[in-house]
Amino acid sequence: MSALSQRVGVGGWSGSWPPTLATVLNRIDLRIPGALPSGADLQRLLPRAGLDVTVATEQVRPIVEAVREHGARAVIEATHRIDKVTLAALRVPAGELEAAAQALDPALREALGTAIERARTVHSDQRRQEVTTTLAAGGTVTQRWRPVRRVGLYVPGGLAVYPSSVVMNVVPAQVAGVESIAVTSPPQRDTGLPHPHILAACALLGVDEVYAVGGAQAIAMLAYGTEESEPVDLITGPGNVWVTAAKRLVRGVVGIDAEAGPTEIAILADDTADPRHVAADLISQAEHDPLAASVLVTTSPELLAEVERELAAQVTATKHTERIGQALSGSQSAAVLVEDIDAGLRVVDAYAAEHLEIQTRQPRAVAERVRSAGAIFVGAWSPVSLGDYCAGSNHVLPTGGCARHSSGLSVQTFLRGVQLIEYDERALREVAGHVVTLANAEDLPAHGQAVTARFPDADGVAGDARGGAA
Repeated sequence: MSALSQRVGVGGWSGSWPPTLATVLNRIDLRIPGALPSGADLQRLLPRAGLDVTVATEQVRPIVEAVREHGARAVIEATHRIDKVTLAALRVPAGELEAAAQALDPALREALGTAIERARTVHSDQRRQEVTTTLAAGGTVTQRWRPVRRVGLYVPGGLAVYPSSVVMNVVPAQVAGVESIAVTSPPQRDTGLPHPHILAACALLGVDEVYAVGGAQAIAMLAYGTEESEPVDLITGPGNVWVTAAKRLVRGVVGIDAEAGPTEIAILADDTADPRHVAADLISQAEHDPLAASVLVTTSPELLAEVERELAAQVTATKHTERIGQALSGSQSAAVLVEDIDAGLRVVDAYAAEHLEIQTRQPRAVAERVRSAGAIFVGAWSPVSLGDYCAGSNHVLPTGGCARHSSGLSVQTFLRGVQLIEYDERALREVAGHVVTLANAEDLPAHGQAVTARFPDADGVAGDARGGAA
C-alpha cells in the first residue's frame, strides 16, 4: 500500500461540539516500516491549511496597490469596508496611550512587567559583538552590526488581543538600538482605537507612535507610507493569512521578518506523555483562530485515543468552543501516527512547526535532533503557552513550513551586518597577484587594473590586468 493511501480521517466539522471521537482530529497513518516517504512526498502528506498564502496574496493585492497609490485615503476606505470602522485619523493620540496605561489592571501591569523584564534579559544576551579579523600585517576585515533606522511592528487584534505581541516585537527592536519604532494594530469597532491593553503595553515600553490600522492595509501603510506616516525599513510581527500575504507582497520594498501567519503547534509524543497535557496544549493554540493548526505526532495509538477523549472533554469546558472545534477538525490539524521516534523526527522536520513540543522519554536528547522548528519546548513542564508570555523567548515565529529556512524574531532581525575592509599598501601588494589572476579568469581585466594601477612598477605583482606575467 502506498504512503498516500495511508491517509485517513474526516475533516471539515462545522456543527456543535463534541463530534464523534473518530472525527476530533484527522488521522494520518504513517506506520510504514522502512517506507516512510521523504522530501516533498512527505510534506504533501502532512496537514496544511486549505487557504494558503499564495491564494491570499492575489486577494489582498488590490488593497496593497490602492494604499501605495492613494495613501491614507485608501487605508481609511479599506478599514471602513473590512473592519467596519470609520477612522478620522490613522495615528493614536498620545493621550490615549497614557490613559490606557493609567487604567491598566494592577495584576495585568505586573504580568506585562514580568514579560518585558524576562524578554529583555534573554534578548540582551543576543547582542552581536564587533569582530575584527587580521589576515595579514596591515590587512583586516571588521564585521560590524548596525540596526535598521525605522521599523513597523504589527500587533494582531482581531479574534484575540495580544499585548504580549507588543512586548515580543518592541523589546528586541529596542535592544538592537532601532531609533524609530511604529506599532500598528486593528481598531476596535466601539472605540476606533486599538485595544486598550495594546495601547497600555506600548506606553509601558515607551512607544508613542501607534496606528489604529490592521490587516493588509496596515502592512501597505508601513511599507509605502502615507500623509500621516513615514515608510519603514523593516516590518515584523505575526498576523492572519491576509497580513502574511501582504508582507509577501511588499518584501523587497521593505524587509520582513518571516511569514508568521496563523499559529501552529506540533507535539511529538510517545507513550510517556500525559494525554491531559497534550490535549490542553493542542487546544491552547487552536484557541487563536479557526485556521490555527494543531498537530500531534505520536508513536502510540493508545495515547492518541486518550488524547481524543481529553479533547472531547476539555473543549466543551473552555470559552471558545466553536473556534477551537473548527481549528481542530480543519484540514490544517491532524494526528500523525509513526512507527518510532526516528520517524517522528523526520515528520516534524518536514512539517517545520512554528511551535514544537517534545513530550517523550529523554526529551532534551530528542529535541537536540530536531532541525526545523520555530521554537522547541522541551518536556512536560515547558508548554507553548509559557513561550507565548513569560519564558523570555520570542513568540513571533515562522509558520507554514517557513521554519525550514527562517528564524523567529530576535535582536538579529533588526541588525544589518556591515563589513569594513582595511588594507595598507603592503597588505594589498601581498595579495595583488591573486586578485589579478581571478579577475582575468572571469574576463574582468579592469578589476585587476584597479589593483595594478596602485603599483606602477608592478614589483611583487604576479600578473598584470592584461593577463600576462609581471
